[in-house]
Amino acid sequence: MRRRKPIEGFVLGGIFFWTIIAHLVASCLAIQLEERMEIVRKVLKEVPLIDGHNDLPWNIRKFLKNQLREFRFGEDLRDITPWSTSAWSHTDLRRLKEGMVSAQFWSAYAPCSSQHLDAVQLTLEQIDLIRRLVNLYPQHMALVTTADGIEESHRSGKLASLIGIEGGHSIGTSLGVLRTFYQLGARYLTLTHTCNTPWADCCKVDEPGRVPHIGGLSHFGTLVVSEMNRLGMIVDLSHVSVPTMLDALATSKAPVIFSHSSAHAICNSSRNVPDHVLKRIAVNGGLVMVAFYPHFVSCGEKATLKDVVAHINHIRDVAGVDHVGIGAGYDGVNLVPQGLEDVSRYPYLFAELLESERWTEEDIAKLAGRNLIRVFRQVEQIRDQLEAQGTLPIDQSIPPEDILGRSYCRYSGPRT
Repeated sequence: MRRRKPIEGFVLGGIFFWTIIAHLVASCLAIQLEERMEIVRKVLKEVPLIDGHNDLPWNIRKFLKNQLREFRFGEDLRDITPWSTSAWSHTDLRRLKEGMVSAQFWSAYAPCSSQHLDAVQLTLEQIDLIRRLVNLYPQHMALVTTADGIEESHRSGKLASLIGIEGGHSIGTSLGVLRTFYQLGARYLTLTHTCNTPWADCCKVDEPGRVPHIGGLSHFGTLVVSEMNRLGMIVDLSHVSVPTMLDALATSKAPVIFSHSSAHAICNSSRNVPDHVLKRIAVNGGLVMVAFYPHFVSCGEKATLKDVVAHINHIRDVAGVDHVGIGAGYDGVNLVPQGLEDVSRYPYLFAELLESERWTEEDIAKLAGRNLIRVFRQVEQIRDQLEAQGTLPIDQSIPPEDILGRSYCRYSGPRT
């Protein structure tokens, strides 16, 4: 039998020693993570986790033509086609519960190609879809239109479902349509999507070689913002150009939000928020809800949970901990960060933040939902103040020259 040489025994012993150390370190890290996860679970039982943007309604239209009889939302969609084979699918009730999500803004979206055509109809159909989906699961979901409603749903263990309209083209340049959407339950309007409207510039005009259409908001655009203040509808600035951001901030009496954007200083996508606007958000009292899409996070196709943390920390550094939230954008993207694969993964993001001593339980509570509830309540307070002052609905129409050549699908008879 061959005897090992002393050097071989030393090497083998060293390997064994470092293997044991590696196992001990991994075990300690696992314990630390579980301890942080326990803190996160405690916080999210007390405070609702609110996500600012989810595109599931458009996927239901895309895959099922809005026919809900075949939509098994209460089951694991990873096991059901076509969801199981789609890179765009990240959401079902089981995973929302696992992720401890208490409130979700569902996007009522109509594509830019529908502008000046049937955008209003498409948006109405998406609002109808969201309301029907909620009604199908009354034990698990509740349609919510107020800040108090979010907290009431959280206490009852139901998913507070809110409606956000993604794109100003959805109102068809009509304040009457805007008011009707509010009556149907919509509680934010994203002023543009990835196309200019006749009254607001989108983020695309900020890209190299692009020319602004308006240079921000037109006069009618400021009326849209003012009417949203009067209604109590949150102004959402995701997708808009920087001049539009600044014009909206100068116009709005109420705090504004970015429902799904990140920090421009880290990733210079035109969809992100530059630092000088972040500083204005702090003054306005508003909120930037951080998106998870890798192209907004790392400016590439790959990103990690830690990359998202960097955006959250940057917005906190510039605007303050009272002005940052979560707006992942699930079901509207086909790429997600490693570690944030679907709606079940939010607790891991908060646990990662708690690894730093700068994040307290109170800070996590603000990021998760308290900041959005504060903004929502302030929007409602401005609404109530304007009502007490006798402020009437704005009855002005967009100037005809602003839609010249784009009104071929409009009734040409008497208009208000």
